[in-house]
Amino acid sequence: MNKLKKVVAAVLSSATIASVTIGGSNVTAGASGTGAGLAEHALNAYYEGWDYVWGGTSVGAVDCSGLIWMYCGGDRMSMLSDAQANGRDWGYVDNGIPRVHGLGLSRPNHVGVYIEDGMEVDARGSDYGVCYQQIGENGWNNWDCWFKLTAVSYPTEGWEKFNGNYYYYEDGEYIVNTERTIDGTTYYFDSKGHSSTTPSGDSSSSGSSSSGSSSSSKKSKPTSWSKGSNDDEVVKIQKRLAELGYYDGAVDGDFGDLTDAAFRAFQKAAGLTVDGIAGSDREVLYSDNAPYAKQETVEEPTAAEEPATAPEQTEETTAPAEETPESPVVVMEKGDFSDNVATVQSKLSELGYFSLEATGLFGDITAQAVSDFQLANGLEATGVIDAKTYEILFSDEAVEAAQPEEEPAVEETAEAAEEETTEPETAEPEVTEPEETEPEVAAAVEETAQAPVVSAGSVQFSPVGKSNSEYAAAASKNAAQANEVTARALEKSSSIVPSSQTAEVKRTANTWVWMFLAAAVLGVVAFVFFMVSRKHGKKSKVAKKTSTRAQLNSRW
Repeated sequence: MNKLKKVVAAVLSSATIASVTIGGSNVTAGASGTGAGLAEHALNAYYEGWDYVWGGTSVGAVDCSGLIWMYCGGDRMSMLSDAQANGRDWGYVDNGIPRVHGLGLSRPNHVGVYIEDGMEVDARGSDYGVCYQQIGENGWNNWDCWFKLTAVSYPTEGWEKFNGNYYYYEDGEYIVNTERTIDGTTYYFDSKGHSSTTPSGDSSSSGSSSSGSSSSSKKSKPTSWSKGSNDDEVVKIQKRLAELGYYDGAVDGDFGDLTDAAFRAFQKAAGLTVDGIAGSDREVLYSDNAPYAKQETVEEPTAAEEPATAPEQTEETTAPAEETPESPVVVMEKGDFSDNVATVQSKLSELGYFSLEATGLFGDITAQAVSDFQLANGLEATGVIDAKTYEILFSDEAVEAAQPEEEPAVEETAEAAEEETTEPETAEPEVTEPEETEPEVAAAVEETAQAPVVSAGSVQFSPVGKSNSEYAAAASKNAAQANEVTARALEKSSSIVPSSQTAEVKRTANTWVWMFLAAAVLGVVAFVFFMVSRKHGKKSKVAKKTSTRAQLNSRW
């Protein structure tokens, strides 16, 4: 059925566009509607759930400009440029929007209708249809300019009726937060411009709005209600939400932030699509099976558990129930943003699981804190505040986060260190024994190191006339003396220093002894070769002198 409706709408739209193209792209008509009438027309399109069809200008199927053009005509292709060219008022949204119903809104390739109190309606796209939202709530409705449509008349002075409420215009804008005495009757106007009293004669055609069509006084009954709605059905919705425990605000018929939050909470609890729109969802809301908001309950002790001082304990048991914050919604999860989340964050912080400031935003850190609390309290760590978690969180049985005992641990460690330090006092003589024997060990090492040098110095080398065998025998004797001195030094050092405590000293002494021994032996060997070499040198000189003398004698 929807497909057929869209096909028919597309055919009609194509015919409409063709007629516009044949007649010229800049078709301009005189004023054929009022601002209040255009605003009500756009709201009805939203309440009735019209579809978005590119080029559509018929009931139930429109595009952004078709939604406006089908009501009042005018220049469909360039509405802002046409208004500027005809000297109509316009301005930038960032500088504020006048309090006028039915203004046009524009941004590149898109137009919409300003309703009132920061709300707008636009035919957004095939995936969205006709939308009704607060300006700036998302990227789609960050409008650049507002303007008065050329084909629409706007009131300057007098009464105007819109969406069941009466407004009074002065200098082109309806007045707010004030009072006026008109024709002997005093009227009070609230922050939205609503008059406290119906004007005499129920007239809404004063000022320039009198030239408008009858559309401004005829209002179709809406089929859905959402943020910005204001009528008797909203009163009924608020009363029912209050009965179910979701709403605790004023029952004033104004579908504001509190009503929107309460209805979304009801939709979530009932398993419905959470969009804040009270359409067919009202059937569940008014039914006997409508879910109530989950409230924390405190179990009273049974008669068997009550001791003799039952009245006092009953008071203590019920006292936390008075302090426990009442929450219309028990189920909370990541992505939620509400005062109830802030209350949970504060409680988690009090128990030591949450270390940041309570912001009301259920993010990753809050989810981790909830998981830690659930683990500590024997619950499944889901990171979601369900009914059971909420009940335990605000009960006396809630387990606080374990705090590390840093100072006691340090003191115990210090005491243990002192005990360990003081216990080995009896072993001090053993520790100091190596220090007392160090001079003896040093003396032994020194004696060992000097021994080869003394031995080497005591060798009686023969004069030049000794043979090579005599030099070798002297070297062997010196080496034997050095080995004997080394052995005595090692024996003395091992008897002085206990092996269990001086192993390292002994190894060091042995190293130095062998180094000095090796140096002594090398010195002796070098000295022997030096003496041998010297001997041969002298013999060579003697032989040379003899030969020279013989030659001279032979010549002479």
